[in-house]
Amino acid sequence: MLQQYVEAIESSNIVSRTDINGIITFVNDEFCKISGYSREELIGKNHNIVRHPDVSAETFRCLWETILAKKTYKATVKNRAKDGSTFYVNTTVIPILDERGEIEEFVAIRYDVTREMELRMELEKKERELEQLNRGLEERVREQTRQLQELNRNLEERVRREIAKNEEKQQMLLWQSRFASLGQMMANIAHQWRQPLTELNLSLYSLKEACRRNDVGEIESLYRQSRGIIRSMSETLESFMEFFKPNRSSITFPIDESLRDALALIRKALEKSAIEVRIEGEVELPVSGIPNELTQVFVNLFQNARDAFEKGPEGDRWLRIHVSRDEDNAVIVVEDSAGGIPEEALERIFEPYFTTKHSSHGTGLGLFMSRMIVEKSFHGSLEAVNSLKGALFILKIPLAETAGASTSSEKGAS
Repeated sequence: MLQQYVEAIESSNIVSRTDINGIITFVNDEFCKISGYSREELIGKNHNIVRHPDVSAETFRCLWETILAKKTYKATVKNRAKDGSTFYVNTTVIPILDERGEIEEFVAIRYDVTREMELRMELEKKERELEQLNRGLEERVREQTRQLQELNRNLEERVRREIAKNEEKQQMLLWQSRFASLGQMMANIAHQWRQPLTELNLSLYSLKEACRRNDVGEIESLYRQSRGIIRSMSETLESFMEFFKPNRSSITFPIDESLRDALALIRKALEKSAIEVRIEGEVELPVSGIPNELTQVFVNLFQNARDAFEKGPEGDRWLRIHVSRDEDNAVIVVEDSAGGIPEEALERIFEPYFTTKHSSHGTGLGLFMSRMIVEKSFHGSLEAVNSLKGALFILKIPLAETAGASTSSEKGAS
């Protein structure tokens, strides 16, 4: 029976024996297999033959102090095979005593944990990378928060200057509306971050569970997913900052640029309300003006459509944006399937402070400001009608190649 026990241990573990000086006197097949050495190469050699150079002398001093004190030593040991590769073994070294209680030899029983150690090191590497990504994101948030605070100060200063220069009611309403838009966009950014933060938390928990199961494929998938979530959050913040940059330079740009920026800002809100966005036509037609202001017009129209869906019946929800050319103008049609605007309100929706929403959900300045921007900044028009499915807003803006000519002729006439 004793022989059977010995055979069972030797067939399932990595076993070696050394004399009191550490010279190998016996190795089993498993030891030869993992080390790459034959028995002839190992018997009579010092056990240092498989020592890895990364292992400190202090570790071996502790080993010898323990076993020479007739105590059992246990540790996970990093070794080097004959071909230079690294393997890890959980090691138990037991002093064997003779009948007088003196050390006769040492028996070492090990089992291979190389796979587990590699997985642990890979996970630690991923955790370090995620920590670095998080630190970078935190720094960017701090920096962009500082920029936003500076931007707010600049915006307040601009309000004071504009009011001081011009006491006209429309100018004051315009700035009040921009402050309202700032608050609305702050709410949007908070909403857009809430879901990815929850997803990131779940992803990191799943990463921990995958490590426990030693599932390398899932670990890599979850790591890429976590990086993608962080990158998406960063892009959302950049879009938000771009929307409120104090850029007052009129330039030529494609309609698609402002359209994409607007959709990026409220994409999550539209998705939450299960609204399908359809973009059609010649979206790259060029116009002249301030891109951020056209973006603001689109945001107002899209937000109004979403609010209409929230209080409307369930069903096929879609928002269609169609761009076409009409002689020297770009015609942008924004249509929804939310049921339309009440007829008694249709003629008044562009008036300041008029709103069909509850006072806690709107200021009545969004459409007023949108029409002002289209008329004064882009020399165009903005109208609203009801279609068979819902509301339909029509923006008509001079194309870039004709906008400059009409501006020049106006100056010449004046």
